[in-house]
Amino acid sequence: MYEALLQLPIIGVDTPGLIFLLIAAFAGGAFGAALGALPAFCFTGFAVIAGEAANLVGVEGAGASVAITNASVTGTVGFGAVFGPHISFAAGAAAAAYAAKKDGAMPDPGDGDYHPAKDIAYALGTRPDVLAVGGIFGIIGAVGTLISAGLALPWDPIAIMVVVSAALHRIAFGYPLIGGDDRSLLDMSPFENEEMRTATDGGEVATDGGYKRLAVEPWLPHQYKWANVGMIGLVAGLLGGFIALETGSPFLGFGISAASLTFLNLGVEKIPVTHHMTLPASTAALAVFPDPTGTTKIIALLIGGLFGVYGALIGEVVQRVFYAHSDTHFDPPAAAIVVATLTVVILAIIGIFDSSSWVPMLGM
Repeated sequence: MYEALLQLPIIGVDTPGLIFLLIAAFAGGAFGAALGALPAFCFTGFAVIAGEAANLVGVEGAGASVAITNASVTGTVGFGAVFGPHISFAAGAAAAAYAAKKDGAMPDPGDGDYHPAKDIAYALGTRPDVLAVGGIFGIIGAVGTLISAGLALPWDPIAIMVVVSAALHRIAFGYPLIGGDDRSLLDMSPFENEEMRTATDGGEVATDGGYKRLAVEPWLPHQYKWANVGMIGLVAGLLGGFIALETGSPFLGFGISAASLTFLNLGVEKIPVTHHMTLPASTAALAVFPDPTGTTKIIALLIGGLFGVYGALIGEVVQRVFYAHSDTHFDPPAAAIVVATLTVVILAIIGIFDSSSWVPMLGM
C-alpha cells in the first residue's frame, strides 16, 4: 500500500511531481467534502477490496502463467489522492466543521441532535468555500503523510494524519480540543439518562445554536459498552487475522470493514464499525511469525483476535475522551490504528514479533 509513498519522501520529490501530487490532493479533499466524509470512506473500502483482489488474482493460460501483480488501485485510489482517508475523509470532516458555522451550509439540528459538525454522513454538495476548505485539508493530509512515510515514523502514516487533521480543524475553526467541562470524560451515563447540557452557572438547560444538546454524545450509540466493544473486537480481529493469513494481504480485511459502513451511512441500525479492529489484527497476524504454519498459524490467528480487541478498546477510550464531549468529528478508529500499529513496531523492535509487517519502522 505504502510502497509508492516510502519511495517518495517529501524531501526527494521534484517540483513538478510535488505540484502534481498536491493538485490531486486538493481535488481529492474537495471531492471528499462534496460526498461527505463517511460516503467517501465507504469508497475507500471498495477501492481497497478491488485493489487487493486484483493483486491476488492469477490466471493460468495454456503453457503459461499470467498474473495480475499490481493494479495500483489500492495505493493510488484507495489510499491515495482519490479516497485516501488522510485526504478525502479527513477533508470531509474538516469541511463539515467549517460548514456547521456557516448559515445554510448544513441542515438545522433539532433538540437532542448531535452538533452538526459531527455529521460526517452528510454530503456537503457544491458550495465553493466548503469545497475549498476540503481541498486545503486534502493538501495538509497529503503532505503530512508524505513526511511521516518519508521519515519512516513508526505508525500508520495515513491514520496519523487523520488524527492530526482533526486536531487542526478544531483549532482552525474555534472548536474545543476535548470539551467536557468538569464532567468525567469516560462516563457515558449522562447519555443513557438522556441528560442535556446545562448552562455554565448550572441553571437552565443550555442551548447550542438554538437547540438543546445531549450532555454526552457517544460516537456510536449502539457501540460504546465495554463488553460489546470487546466482543466485536474479538470477532473482527479473528476474521481480520484469518483473511490476512490466508491471502497475505494486511489490507483486505480493512477494505471489507470500510465498505460495510455503506449500510451504516444508509441508516441501517447497529452496523458496527470495525476497520480499527481488522487492520491491527491483520497486521499483527502477519508480523508475529515469518511463515506461520500449523500451530504457529493458530497462534498468529489468536494474536489477530487479541489485536482486534486491543484496537476496539483503544477506539472506545478515544471516543470517550475526544469525541463524546466535543463538537466535531475526531476519528476514534484512526487514533486506535495509530496506537495499535505503533505497538506492532515496538513488539518487532524488542524481538517479540518477527517484523512490523507493512508498518514503517524508523528505517530499521
